[in-house]
Formats: sequence, C-alpha cells, structure tokens
Amino acid sequence: MGTAYTHGLQYARGEFVVLMDADLSHHPKFIPEMIKLQRHKNYDIVTGTRYAHGGGVCGWDLKRKLISRGANFLAQFLLRPGVSDLTGSFRLYRKEVLARLIADSVSKGYVFQMEMMFRASKLNYRIGEVPISFVDRFYGESKLGGQEIVDYIKGLLYLFVFV
Repeated sequence: MGTAYTHGLQYARGEFVVLMDADLSHHPKFIPEMIKLQRHKNYDIVTGTRYAHGGGVCGWDLKRKLISRGANFLAQFLLRPGVSDLTGSFRLYRKEVLARLIADSVSKGYVFQMEMMFRASKLNYRIGEVPISFVDRFYGESKLGGQEIVDYIKGLLYLFVFV
C-alpha cells in the first residue's frame, strides 16, 4: 500500500489528499463531512471510522466482524492511538503529513494503515473522526486470511516495541 500511496502522492496537486478504496467500499458521500470537519477544527488527518456512533459495516458475516473487532481491540489495548478505527483506510490527509508518514512507515498490508495512524498520534498530529458505513465489496475477494492475521499480530507487536 505504501508504494501505491507514494506514487499517487507524486500526482496530487492540492493541499489535501483523500484516500479510499477504489471498489467503493468507502462511499464518496462521506468526503464533504470529512472536509467540513477538517476546516472547522483544522485537523491534519480526518479518518472515516466504522466504530464510532453512527458508523458501521454492511455485508460482513459474523466471523469477519469478530476478526475486525478483535484486531481493533488488540491494537487499541496495546497502542492507545486515540482513534477508534486503526485499520480503516478512508482518510483525508494534509499532503505534507501524508508524505512524512509514508516516508517513516515500514509496514505492509493491513498493518500499514495502523502504522500510519499510530505514527500520526505519536507525532502529535491533530486527528478527527467521521462515522462512515463501510460496504463490503461486490466483486473480488477480501485478502484477509490466516497469513494476514499472523502478519497483523507481528506488525502490531513491532509497532508496540519499536515505534
């Protein structure tokens, strides 16, 4: 993910960058609320959250919901990041903040999103949250499997110990 973000950042021309899933699991209708919150509070990052009041997930079975909640709980417990949804990727960043976070990040896959927010919190960037409804993809399959869960736990421990 970091490589894709780096390449995309080269073409971004504005002061802010919005990152979202290309399959529209993140609906663009939430972008105006993210912009409004950023302008009102002067946040460096506004993240869409599935886990705040008014947010949610559509289309996941119970197993997938439990895995997501469990992963998020574990990250909250170990890292204390100050945001409710570490693994989501629907975010509005100040361009220079995104560039710095990408340059400092070492993780890949699901852990990359978590590292971005954890580093942002440690660097005292101002972060706001907007509740979103995440809609599971209609086409293709999730990459979440056993190896991704193992990699997530390893990445979480790395962040806890070294960042």
